[in-house]
Parts: sequence; structure tokens; C-alpha cells
Amino acid sequence: MTTTCSFCGGRHNVGFISTRLAGTDGVSLETAKWAEVFEGEGFTAYYFAGEIDRPGPASVMAEEAHFKHPEIRNIYRKCFNVTTRRRTTTQKIQEFKEILKDKLYRFIRKFDIDLLVPENALTIPLNIPLGIALTEVISETGISTIAHHHDFFWERKHFLRNAVWDYLNMAFPPHLPSIKHVVINSSADNQLSLRTGISGHIIPNVMDFETPAPPLDDYASDVRQALGIADDELFILQPTRVVQRKGIEHAIELAYRLKNKTKLVISHASGDEGYGYEQRVKEYSKMLGVETLFVSDIINERRGTTETGQKIYTLYDIYPHADLVTYPSTFEGFGNAFLEAIYFRKPIVVNTYSIYDMDIKPKGFDVIEIDGYVNRWAVNLTKKIFADPERRKAMIKKNYEIATTCFSYSVLRQKLRNLIFDTLACRPRNI
Repeated sequence: MTTTCSFCGGRHNVGFISTRLAGTDGVSLETAKWAEVFEGEGFTAYYFAGEIDRPGPASVMAEEAHFKHPEIRNIYRKCFNVTTRRRTTTQKIQEFKEILKDKLYRFIRKFDIDLLVPENALTIPLNIPLGIALTEVISETGISTIAHHHDFFWERKHFLRNAVWDYLNMAFPPHLPSIKHVVINSSADNQLSLRTGISGHIIPNVMDFETPAPPLDDYASDVRQALGIADDELFILQPTRVVQRKGIEHAIELAYRLKNKTKLVISHASGDEGYGYEQRVKEYSKMLGVETLFVSDIINERRGTTETGQKIYTLYDIYPHADLVTYPSTFEGFGNAFLEAIYFRKPIVVNTYSIYDMDIKPKGFDVIEIDGYVNRWAVNLTKKIFADPERRKAMIKKNYEIATTCFSYSVLRQKLRNLIFDTLACRPRNI
């Protein structure tokens, strides 16, 4: 890994800013990939967030930056699902904006940051003071910035009734000359331009397809036994949280209609969106007689043991054991689980959500598609794939080759190089 810029030969420091950079959520995962590519180009990466799982002197944790900070949550509650806000709420927003602004200035000075990369912090208003603080710092300093947008507030219904349109128009996202805006799909690019007049750059989510998945080690060799899945049972993996837009009913129905000995494994918990839908999934599984396993208690971002002594696996320990991956979402910003299934060379069932239709399907992937419901064609194709090993092998090979061409680190590297060249005005040493 180089220690000087691959363009100009100088030293550059990049600062990633977010509410949370920890765990396996999409923002944290993509930030890690971006940081790896930046470091490969000779940058040193530093981090500023309300929660960070990157220990050491390169990280600054500011508790007020977290969307779960009690005062930040209180601000959020008083600003959404209402149409006016109290003066005291405005004062509280300004108070925490100043706290975060001071900490951002100290972060930039301490690490001599050349380039800021806000990760969804100027996109989703979960932490309004952080977005305003960032906007003002960028406006006051003119610091080079690449704002990485994962999902805009206008994509989520619950943000649309609010009392902070002034702040949303100011900072989510801000329209400033030193900011380059990156989105992860073409729909977001269109909406960004239409709603704000900002021209964006599309950089899709990626995986390191140039480096194949490592072979199973001894630790993860007993996953099937730990989950209670026999060798002759079909292991269907639903690698998502239990939230309504994930369309888990479709995975349950598919398992039911396959008429095989199947077990459906759901890897993640419901999270902070409530447990009503999880109860619905359990009831639907019981009604159709599909054994559905909720195993979030033994899947984490790191290996370990539970309080009762059970082994904890990573999601990447689980994937190699799956026979089929289901991804029947009705909406996704991109689709990390889709790329993960391809990376681990698994056949995948995917619902034709809008971003898949626009940005992924045209690449030519060979997958089992459903269009809002499970039909006979999808069931029969799934059966055919498991009855014909050669057909399955050809499908997996084709998908991996396409993903390597379209969604690998080399794609991210080239697109980021172009932005770095433009944003920092780096010039190659021979010019």
C-alpha cells in the first residue's frame, strides 16, 4: 500500500464523517470499502462518528454525532410527523450544531484533513445538528468534500411530514461549490438533479470480486449443525433485517411451494423499526408449515460466544453453507445482499425492485426473478436449478464474471480516482 498520492506524490488525509461507523449496516460496510481504496491511492483515512468500531488514534468518537444520542433523538421526535416546531427545539438544534461544529473543526485541524467524505450525514436527517454543522464547516472553509449519499430523505415516507424544511433544504444535501455529490443508483441521481439542481456522480456499491471468498475454516465448518439443518435439507438464507420492505413473505411462500425439506434462515433482527412485522412473519411461517429460523443472536460482525456459550458467527461464515439466497425486497437503495450472494457463488431469488430493474438487471445477471409475487415460473426454475448441477454451475460462473466487470473494487477505484483528480486538483507528477 502506498503512502503518497498516486497522482501528485504528495500526502493526503481523508476524513470520513457519519453518525455511526460500526457493525454491518450498508453505510458502514461501504465506508470500509471506500477507505481501503483511498488508502490504496496513498491517502491516510481518519474517522469521525457517534459510534466507531475502528479503534485507535485515527478515530474520533463524538457522542453527539450519533442518531441515538438522547438529545438528538428528542430533536428528531419534535421535528418529524409535525408541521411546526417550538422555538426551544430550534435553540436545541443550534446548541448541538455548535457543539458538533467545534468538534469537526478540531478533527480537521488535528489530522490535517484535505478531503472530507460525509457518509449519509448530509443525506438522511437522523441527526439534524450534524448535517447543519457539516454544511457550515464546509461553507466556511471551502474544504474539498465528496458527499456519499446512500438514501435521501425524500425516499422515506416518514420524513416527508416535518417541521424542518428550512434545514432539509439547507443541509440534506447542501448545494456548495466545494462538494462533489456521489449517489449509489441512477434513480437517486435523477431525483437529486430534479429536486436540487445538483449534478451527481453514480458510484454503485461494490465487492472485492477480484479476491475470491476464502475457503471455509474449522471455526465455521459446523454452521449447519449449529443451526439444526440436516445435510439433506435445503438451506435458504434471507440475509436481511426483519422489516416489511424486505418482503420476507415471498421467501416463506417459495420455501413452501418447493415441497422439499427446507429451512429458511433469517440472519438479522428487526432493529429499530418495531416487531410487528416480525410477528407477522412468524405467523405466516407457521400457517404454511415452513420452519423459519431467526438467528440474529448468533450472527454478528465478529466471531465470539454468547452469554450461554454458543458460538457467534459472522454473516460471511453463514453464506458458504447456504443452498439458495432469497432477496425479495420491495425497495432497496442498491442491494448489498445481491452482490454478497454473487460473491459467495450462490443462486439468488430476487424481486424486481426499482433499482434492480434500472441498474442491476440490464447487466445480464442470471437469477430467479419474481415480480411482486411468487409465481409458478420462479418455483419451477428454482427446482430445475437444484436438479441440474451443470445449469447451477453455469449460472454462478456467469454472475461472478458480470459482477467482476461491473461491481468490483476496480470500478470503485477508477471512479474515485476521477473524483480525487477533480476534487483535490491533483496533477500527475509527470505533468
